[in-house]
Amino acid sequence: MLPTLADLLTLPAFAGAEVLSGHARLAQPVAWVHVSEVLDAARFLTGGELLLSTGSLLAQASPQAQTAYLRSLHGGGAHGLLLELVQGFRELPPDLMDAARRHDFPLLVFRQEVSFAALTRAAHARILQGPGEILEPSLAPLLDALTETGRSFDFMQAQLGPLLGLPIRPRTVLMGTLDALLQTNFNMARAARLLGVRRQTMYYRLEQLHAMLGNLDDPGRQLGLHLARGLVSAQAEL
Repeated sequence: MLPTLADLLTLPAFAGAEVLSGHARLAQPVAWVHVSEVLDAARFLTGGELLLSTGSLLAQASPQAQTAYLRSLHGGGAHGLLLELVQGFRELPPDLMDAARRHDFPLLVFRQEVSFAALTRAAHARILQGPGEILEPSLAPLLDALTETGRSFDFMQAQLGPLLGLPIRPRTVLMGTLDALLQTNFNMARAARLLGVRRQTMYYRLEQLHAMLGNLDDPGRQLGLHLARGLVSAQAEL
């Protein structure tokens, strides 16, 4: 089960974080934590992200651009924005705060310099922590899945478990991304064209897939993913 934003705030790495808005939405699950300074970050989102930023570029933007940025994160499915009030902002602009409150969007701050690497490591360790023992991906269960009733679930969990546990929006986006990569033999340019997204977006999603599923370069692993996706599709048609 994915941790909520409130769960992440209990981690030692997040000690000192202040919640300025969106208190009612702290129970939302967080699918990923990503460091981003660009103002068009929404185009990379798959849903459920917590974004970390120093606010360096955001502080240089106009009040209208700042509120548009926050609205884009909310519309793109982000579940929170955490700003470090050291380089860009010392205090948050009133217009940005008003926009966060209007959307009940979780806006968090650190008032001292923090290690974003430590935050992402701690958060991802919690996000990828399974509820129980995780099966090692292996093609061995496939033969059993083809001959014995009831083994397909174990095989799908071994191959796709972390993705299957995501909320529907990021699960749909990342499953579609994985399908495109498998269809194109992990050709990033062709997969990006197939999905109608930029190549940078593909690299961002591939980073998530690698963290959740492990090594995707091995041909045997790719075959296992092909077969697991087939099992998922077959079950969806039942």
